[in-house]
Amino acid sequence: MNADDYQKRAITTAYTDPQYVNTLMEKTIWAMGLAGEAGEVVEKWKKIVAYKEGKITPEDLDEIAKELGDVVWYIAVMAHSLGLSLDDIMQRNLQKLASRQKRNVIKGQGDNR
Repeated sequence: MNADDYQKRAITTAYTDPQYVNTLMEKTIWAMGLAGEAGEVVEKWKKIVAYKEGKITPEDLDEIAKELGDVVWYIAVMAHSLGLSLDDIMQRNLQKLASRQKRNVIKGQGDNR
């Protein structure tokens, strides 16, 4: 499956209250969901570091994988709501990173370095 295939399938599982379809509110809900799910990934990681001395169990990996899946879902649905292709987003990101690597500015600050 490629990213656009995933995006098309993810959209079929998205629910938006009919009053919010194609509105700023719908896009805001997707953005907040994305932030929330990313926070859940960080929370699971915090528990591994803080309470388990960094020892990662297969169960930990399974839980993190579930949360990362939720992050990907929100990215796919939010991108769709903005008319963006997940394949295109991923390709553009790799091009940006390759350019930074070529110019030796992978490390550093600023979005447009």
